[in-house]
Amino acid sequence: MPTPHEAEKQNTGPEEADRPPSMSSHDAAPPVAPSRNPCCLCWCCCCSCSWNEERRRAWQASRESKLQPLPSCEVCATPSPEEVQSWAQSFDKLMHSPAGRGVFRAFLRTEYSEENMLFWLACEELKAEANQHMVDEKARLIYEDYVSILSPREVSLDSRVREGINKKMQEPSAHTFDDAQLQIYTLMHRDSYPRFLSSPTYQALLLQGPSQSSSEA
Repeated sequence: MPTPHEAEKQNTGPEEADRPPSMSSHDAAPPVAPSRNPCCLCWCCCCSCSWNEERRRAWQASRESKLQPLPSCEVCATPSPEEVQSWAQSFDKLMHSPAGRGVFRAFLRTEYSEENMLFWLACEELKAEANQHMVDEKARLIYEDYVSILSPREVSLDSRVREGINKKMQEPSAHTFDDAQLQIYTLMHRDSYPRFLSSPTYQALLLQGPSQSSSEA
């Protein structure tokens, strides 16, 4: 005859028999923390990546509209044959030509150093600004875009010039980046300019000028 304990086990239904034994509070497994949504690691700490991406694009568009380094006229300007030939005479003549700056910038883009021209042009725009509020805003944008070590478009500046900028940024002026602009100008002159003169881009412009002149004559 089964004991009371054995009878209790026999009366247990199949679902009860298959159920794992309950654990005491001491044996209970700790609750598993929900995995962190990678969205929450975004720069704005927002859990909506799509919304965050829209904000990032709007922020970038705002920066580009506030600091447009290359006027459209420099993109569409058509240089004369004489102007194209003058670019080989000196780097200053190339940089004083709107069309020359546009062609040289396109060349720098092929060498992944377009940020040097963009920085130089941004500094020129800053020096022409008279409104102090706009000077503060543009100086901040220039710093974040081209001087900050966190920027993908950081230009190459030595420590002395960089430290000087950091001090001047406490009270920005239209000439905060003069030393840095001169350093980048010299870098483009010594490094990129000689390669530009021998590049297919410039050589094609030299050959294009006389042929057009002869055809028009």
